[in-house]
Amino acid sequence: MFVVSKWSFALVPPVTLGFFRVALGAAALWVGLRLVGDPATPGREDWPALVGLGGWVTVTIVAQFLGTELTNASQGSLLTVLTPIFVVLLSGALLGERVTKTKALGIALAAVGTAVVVAGQYHLRRIAVGNAAGVALLVVASFAWAGYTVWGVAVVRKFSALTAATYSTIAATPMLGVLAVAELWYLGRGIATIPLSGPSLLSVAFLGFGSTAAAWYLWYKGLEYVPAGTVAVFYFLQPVVGTALAAALLDEQVGAWFVAGSLTIGAGVWVVSRERADEPARNRHGDGSELRE
Repeated sequence: MFVVSKWSFALVPPVTLGFFRVALGAAALWVGLRLVGDPATPGREDWPALVGLGGWVTVTIVAQFLGTELTNASQGSLLTVLTPIFVVLLSGALLGERVTKTKALGIALAAVGTAVVVAGQYHLRRIAVGNAAGVALLVVASFAWAGYTVWGVAVVRKFSALTAATYSTIAATPMLGVLAVAELWYLGRGIATIPLSGPSLLSVAFLGFGSTAAAWYLWYKGLEYVPAGTVAVFYFLQPVVGTALAAALLDEQVGAWFVAGSLTIGAGVWVVSRERADEPARNRHGDGSELRE
């Protein structure tokens, strides 16, 4: 997602690209929800929570895309470690999830592994040099995604992952639409100036179907089974997957640091996952009935 979006900014402005991405993702999720169906449909009393999740989505997309445009890949990769940390802190404060010694150890291992992977792929000097505003925006994006994760728990467990992802994405679409119009006005560009070329359409399709519809649904699906803090630790795998794909598809070189860091991240994820595997499922619907065992 970071690679495709960074490349796409030359064709489509960041916020406008975010609008296209979320609008397409919302449409795909809506079709999926209609095909699958959900016995519990959100009522009027549920819309404040759904609109709130849409707000978290909007802040995430705007801050993430603007921050990505202003920074380099190494900074973006390194700052991903903040998201699971924010999730653990918020879930502890708002959901009462305990940060056990085992979970803290797993998160620490994964964070160290991420730093090792990034340091092994990029020069440390490149990580330190960059746009301060871009770094700040990526920090905001990390916190906003943590907010989307933690505040989404109640909605996911009352309805379903698909319902929560669908309606929150739909709620975010008009918010991003207004910001996209403002961005184009500020840049002095019209919608007609955005090229409808094959590459631009493919990038929007990837971001909409893959990075939004599929990824956000699967992220919320994890919340049906395990606590938010456990789901969050898998976020550490992003730089590993990104680097591995770059090596496989772009012939980028990986060395011993990447292997060592990846193994450390894997150990951290395994530690957190094992802790949850040894506990009985406690997730529930909003009515108190068991959700999954």
